[in-house]
Amino acid sequence: MGHGKLKKFAENETFRCLLQPDASSVLAKPEGSRELVLRDHAIKGNWNRDMFEKPQPIVLELGCGKGDYTIALARRHPEMNFIGVDIKGARLWKGAKEATEEKMGNVAFLRTRIEFIDAFFGPGEVSEIWLTFSDPQLRGSENARLTSPLFLQRYRRFLKPDGIVHLKTDSRFLYEYTQSVIRANNLEVLASGTDIYHDGIRTGVTLENRRFATPPIKDGPLPLMRPRVATGFQESPLPEKDEWDIDSIFEVQTFYETMFLKMGLPITYLAFRLEHEGEGFAYPTDFDAAYWREAEGPRRSFSHQPTKQ
Repeated sequence: MGHGKLKKFAENETFRCLLQPDASSVLAKPEGSRELVLRDHAIKGNWNRDMFEKPQPIVLELGCGKGDYTIALARRHPEMNFIGVDIKGARLWKGAKEATEEKMGNVAFLRTRIEFIDAFFGPGEVSEIWLTFSDPQLRGSENARLTSPLFLQRYRRFLKPDGIVHLKTDSRFLYEYTQSVIRANNLEVLASGTDIYHDGIRTGVTLENRRFATPPIKDGPLPLMRPRVATGFQESPLPEKDEWDIDSIFEVQTFYETMFLKMGLPITYLAFRLEHEGEGFAYPTDFDAAYWREAEGPRRSFSHQPTKQ
């Protein structure tokens, strides 16, 4: 291990905003059992009390990397608390250091495996989840995809009723898979777009309520226009205080997102709500993994290795 990583790991221990629990704090082996089971961490249900300056709605970014998206959202929304989650301590160092130096009281980071996520958050503790450029698991297990029914069930345990899940990705495979999961479970779609920087984002779920957010103007720092009804419908701007900051979908970008855009990769976006009734989510039967895997071709992104043919 390089001296740079060792230095970051040592500095991570000094950041109050960074929680780095040992696996033993969330895994236990019941007496007489050979299997490890997940148990609740002490922070569960207590994030607003123990980690933030004041109690506010909590937003998670899962797989946050260096935390640039988490930090940017927190700057835009001081009225909300943000938590970036990742397993890589060397990555989290950057976001934790920035939040510490800027004395951002509405930012925290959690170093853990996302598979353990519901050991850290209590029922209704989280208002929104962001999945930014997650590994699409082109040839991996379906259950490893962060929008699989298995993960949605985990999220449901701690999302408040009507909580929102955001998916922003360069992977059309993951986008279409998630759409199939949504259809299989009749979930409410709030917004969608398959190439948001060229075509914008459609919001609303009925024909009468379809609205569009315009992508940012490429040249110059002009502000975005407010989303408006599509041509042919009565024009009606979205309220200034919408359910989420739709402008941030365009204006806040991860490091990798800027690289993907330079490479000409279209960026997709989905926002949907989870149904809170029931014991589990159904798996999709209409997703053609082979087709979308072939359509996506070799991965050209920086976050994943090219798929071997």
